[in-house]
Order: sequence, then C-alpha cells, then structure tokens
Amino acid sequence: MTAKAMKASEVAKKVINKEELFILDVRNEADFADWKIEGEAVTSINTPYFELIDGIDPVRNDLPKDKPILVVCAKEGSSKFVAEMLAEDGFKEVSYLEGGMKSWSEYLYKTKVYQDEKIKVYQLIRVGKGCLSYMVISGKEALVVDPARFLDVYETIAADEGVKITHIVDSHLHADHISGGKQLAEKTGAAYYLMKSEGAVFDFEPLENYHKIHFEQVNLEVLAVKTPGHTPGSVSFFVNDKLLFSGDTIFVGGLGRPDLGGKVREWANDLYDTVYEKVATIADDVVVLPGHYASLDEEMNSNGYIGDLLGNIRSRNDMMQNKGKAEFVDMVEANANTETPPNFEEIVAINRGELEADGEKQQELEIGPNRCALHHTN
Repeated sequence: MTAKAMKASEVAKKVINKEELFILDVRNEADFADWKIEGEAVTSINTPYFELIDGIDPVRNDLPKDKPILVVCAKEGSSKFVAEMLAEDGFKEVSYLEGGMKSWSEYLYKTKVYQDEKIKVYQLIRVGKGCLSYMVISGKEALVVDPARFLDVYETIAADEGVKITHIVDSHLHADHISGGKQLAEKTGAAYYLMKSEGAVFDFEPLENYHKIHFEQVNLEVLAVKTPGHTPGSVSFFVNDKLLFSGDTIFVGGLGRPDLGGKVREWANDLYDTVYEKVATIADDVVVLPGHYASLDEEMNSNGYIGDLLGNIRSRNDMMQNKGKAEFVDMVEANANTETPPNFEEIVAINRGELEADGEKQQELEIGPNRCALHHTN
C-alpha cells in the first residue's frame, strides 16, 4: 500500500458535501489551534511531526482502522512522510494533502449564485480562508468583485463564458488577504474601482466619483459612500435591485468589525448610519452576498453558496433591530475583537501599493483564518 496525494479541491468537495473525513494534522500545536480544516463531517487530531519521526506508535491507537485518513502539514513534505508510514503499517486509504495547508489556503471553489435573463453570478469561495469573491456576467462583459490574487481563476471563467472582464471593484482595502484587483486590471485592461479614501497610491477609478456603474444589462449602485463601517472607505454594491454585495459591512451572521483602525467608536457611528440609513431602505427579499464568512456549515445555504435574504439576516441579528445610535455604538465597542488578522499591517500596505511582495511572501502573509467579523449570531 502507498499513500496518495489529495488535492485541495478534493478536500473542499468533501467538506462542502459533508462527506466523512478523518484528518491527522502533524503541524505544531499552536498552528493547529489557530487554523485547521473544519467541517460538519470532519474529525481531526493533532500530533506534531517531530513526535512521529521514529514511527507512528504515538498515534496508532487514535486512528481509525476502517476509514480513509488524510494527513496534513504546512507544505506537504512532513505529511507525505507520515502518510507513507501509515500505509506501510497497513492502514488503508491513506492520503496526504498535496501542497499542504498553503494549497488549502489558496483554493477557490466556484458555485453559481444567481441567474436571470440579464445576469449570471458566480461566487468564488476560498474555503480555507473564509474569503469570498464574485463574477457578475452580462452580455459579453464581466464584473469581478473583491478578487483574490489568483488571477487565472477569473480569467478561466471569463474564457469559459466567452466574456471580457471590463470592471473590477474592491469593496474596501482588505486586511486579511492580498487583493488581485490591480493586477487583474493590468492583465485584462478592465477599469479598477476603489474608494480614494482608502489611500491607495496607484492609479484607479475613485468610487467617490460614481454613484452608479452601468455595463450591458447591469446597474451597479455604490452604497455606503462616506458612511463606512469596516474601513474608512468601505462600500457595498447593489446590483439590479436584487443583489447586495456587502463586502465586510454585513455578513450572513454579523457585521464587519470597525476596530482595526483604532477608531472603534468613531467608525461604529459610521457603521450605524450605513446599517440604519442606507441598508434600512433595501427590501427584505434582496440577497446579501458578503465578502467573508465565519462558518461554512452555518452560513452556506441550501442552494450551495454563502448568502441569505436581507430580511433573514435582519431577523437574526439583534444589532440591526431598532437600536439607537448610542446603544449600537456601545454594543460594537463591547464586542470589538482585539485579535487582529495576522500580518494585517503588511497586507494593507501591499494592497495600498506602498509595499511589494513576491509570491512566496504573499503566500506566507496570508496563512491563517480571516478575522474580519465583529459579531456573529447563531
């Protein structure tokens, strides 16, 4: 028996389809505690690689004899070594994660969100990171919302659909991952839109100049201009009065955290204005499509994507229910998450154009979960 490589795409499919998966994670305890592969049908145990160098005796009795086992490490090498020892010892269906947790962090899962006679919308779920991006296709053109740095994914979809990427928008200056917006615009010739107030030092189209963006049969309305929540220039995009691409302002289970800039009360006031003035005028049957999620199991709906009707989100989230500004701001401050996204200052500097990083450095900076939500409801 030999161990086999399992791609991140195969793992994601099992997680999303809630297929049983047993994982032996051989990273160090701190890394495992901070971030791991999770899912409703996932069982995982952690035994650091250095405890297994001389053999599998430390975990032999903790592993199932009749179920497939996936061994996971940071980059692949350690998990492959341990997986081969397990296979040689007689364990059946042993695999190791190809590319390690780095590959898990970078995989994007495509799912269709919406389609009518005017538009088709795909959601790209970064399963290992909790980040979401979108492609809105109409006629022969496409809009990309909050693109990750993996440009080939969007280019492949555009080619498959026979469309040209003509518009790219970032809802805010991301703090937990590196945006692909600028690079994708340079490759495709698309217009790239970002709020000027986010402080980017490269050329782009300032969203402050656009109340609406039109192309083909898409009418994109820019919401929350000058009424941010998550960052000074955080915006949402309302498409065809049916879909709200909410960035990190509204999640399926909560609101964006306004504390990363050290102005939690000031920005909480802005978040209140966004929620109770801008968003309050939007109908309950509008579909909210956020920029992140906290739990795939809890937030993926029966249609197979992350999102929900605005009315359902309002009904679950007490912070969106008839709160006065003072009470709301107090609640935000009390729930402010002191744990910031790893390396967020460097990531923000890269996204602002003030710092450069090669592919390996970008990969290193992004490792770990997203921490962009302020408050999640059950």
